[in-house]
Amino acid sequence: MRIDGRAKDQLRPITIQRPFTSAAAGSVLISAGETTVLCTASLDLSVPPWKGQDDQTGWVTAEYNMLPGSTSPRKRRERSKVDGRTSEIQRLIGRSLRAIVDMEALGRRSILVDCDVIKADGGTRTLSLTGAYIALADAASKLVPAEGIDRPILKDSVAAISVGVIGGEVYLDLNYHEDFAADVDMNVVITGSGEFVEVQGTAEGLAFSRELLDQQLDMATKGIQELTRIQNETLATPVD
Repeated sequence: MRIDGRAKDQLRPITIQRPFTSAAAGSVLISAGETTVLCTASLDLSVPPWKGQDDQTGWVTAEYNMLPGSTSPRKRRERSKVDGRTSEIQRLIGRSLRAIVDMEALGRRSILVDCDVIKADGGTRTLSLTGAYIALADAASKLVPAEGIDRPILKDSVAAISVGVIGGEVYLDLNYHEDFAADVDMNVVITGSGEFVEVQGTAEGLAFSRELLDQQLDMATKGIQELTRIQNETLATPVD
């Protein structure tokens, strides 16, 4: 039995408040158990300078941050330079979101996604990405009627979940204590149609077999299917 009473293949309870802020085109406050993240998506009628004047495609980028009070002991605020972990996670979120965006349909516009962890108890990167998609979808929906956009900007949905091996058993959606104890720690990003975007897996203790790898991917796929259902149900509710 897990510390929070869940089955091995059970997600933590998900709660979503949408919208959460009025300034951003899309915003959600999403929680999975004791982990809480604020995800916002802002529109920008420009693209990065490196695209050049002849490039008519858009861009999606992401930033990730853990607020100082999100952990104990306090995490120092990143002011001038982000650390390696933060850089890795925001690149993961950006890559994953771009995988499901039609940049030609977006045109010379950017969507800037921010994920700020308010409370951390494991799975901050995966929950950030899952919430970021909802904020992105709301922001994109505001652009569809705009001049020059003649097709959907989003080609699919995307979500992420953690899996791991503890004592030879596979577990879904690890909290901090489980992540700390895991012999294998893996983060999996999958689209709503079931295509893999990214798999990050590491043996923290003993090396793992192909059989254990397949078990983790199967469990992650099941978890993503449930997250996709939650995302779709959330987005089906109209917002002002």
